[in-house]
Amino acid sequence: MDIRTEWIEIDVGGQKMRSYLAQPKSGGPYPGVIVIQEIFGVNSHIRSVAERVAAEGYVALAPEMFHRTAPKLELGYEQADFGKGLELMAKAKLDEIRADLGAAKTFLEGYAASKEKKTGCMGFCFGGHVTYIAACDLGIDAAASFYGGGIAVGSPGGGSPTFERTKNIKGEVLCLFGAKDAYIPADQVKKIGDALKAAGVNHEVKVYDGADHGFFCDQRGTYQEAAARDAWEKVKALFRRALA
Repeated sequence: MDIRTEWIEIDVGGQKMRSYLAQPKSGGPYPGVIVIQEIFGVNSHIRSVAERVAAEGYVALAPEMFHRTAPKLELGYEQADFGKGLELMAKAKLDEIRADLGAAKTFLEGYAASKEKKTGCMGFCFGGHVTYIAACDLGIDAAASFYGGGIAVGSPGGGSPTFERTKNIKGEVLCLFGAKDAYIPADQVKKIGDALKAAGVNHEVKVYDGADHGFFCDQRGTYQEAAARDAWEKVKALFRRALA
């Protein structure tokens, strides 16, 4: 499906949150999907994901989640980039994340190309955690969390672990992890899966053997093509089921 893209600004409490918008060139309206960045900003990888989502028949919106502290951030994957990204992630606060997600969701719900359609969310690493927050706190209809770090042990800015609010989830959830991911050990993955099951959430937790953190990103050394391909098929199936 042919798409078009642009940068837009969305108001969040009087501040402007720059966001990358990708959508089919014609037809619609289409369901909306919020695409949440890693710690590296809305860089070329995240923009490419938004474009892939749009090409499947969705209006994809990738908001700059660090717009308060580092507007127009675009990092790569060198050591210095990791350091900068981690520094910015440490400044993130749950109430601000909720405000940003709420503004993105409200935009999609009112945007002509996606108006009155259901809303999905997907994200990676920090964005995977934020996606789980969206599922718990914003009534997102479908959430695809890629290697969401810290879900079982904490929350942005401190406070009780995000997974403790799993009982609030109303939509369908897909959680994708790598078995070699040292940032998210198996016991944390189990806690998330157990919480989803106990809450009766329609969900799937998939752990890819041999895959490491960042396995979906083809710009990183940990990219694993087979896992990335399978994960993408699962995401597409999720959005077809929950958003169509």
